[in-house]
Amino acid sequence: MQSTSSPEATALPVPEKERYTYADYAQLPEGAPYELIAGDLVMAPSPSSLHQRILLRLAVSMQHHIDQENNGEVLIAPMDVYLSDATTVQPDVLYIAEARREIIGAQRINGAPDVVAEIFSPSTGHRDVGIKKRLYEQHGVREYWTIDPETQAVEVHTNTDAGFQQQARVVETGTALSAVIEGFSLEIATLF
Repeated sequence: MQSTSSPEATALPVPEKERYTYADYAQLPEGAPYELIAGDLVMAPSPSSLHQRILLRLAVSMQHHIDQENNGEVLIAPMDVYLSDATTVQPDVLYIAEARREIIGAQRINGAPDVVAEIFSPSTGHRDVGIKKRLYEQHGVREYWTIDPETQAVEVHTNTDAGFQQQARVVETGTALSAVIEGFSLEIATLF
């Protein structure tokens, strides 16, 4: 993880600040590998080819199911998800139910998606299970999937009154089920 204090940050088109806002984030060049997390600009290196294959397989499986049900939309990173003036993230895969389609803007998603999936990378895994998980929980993401390519594990967490509760952990083989995307299940071996 690199933050704006790195030498690369001096080339950013926004001034060095202690806390950044969405207005600062919006000044970044299109496709800049940054997220705005609790007022910090955080850079992530490009993902691995394995990460991208898993992302594609998950998104295609979700989209295929959604197309059959005509029940929402699946989008992939990079896609800005505006959660607050201090937090704009780019989940790997996200799903928005048909009833909430109005949060899909031309340049960003305006609010919490119904389902978010993050695929761990060595440089970002700690954020995915730490601060990003807490932010998704606080802002109302209904279901959070984490995928660990190293252990071939998929976890599904559902947001409850007590916060995210793990509904499933499937390792190497087995089926992960969504409680939010009606009828969606995934044989996890197909991801890896």
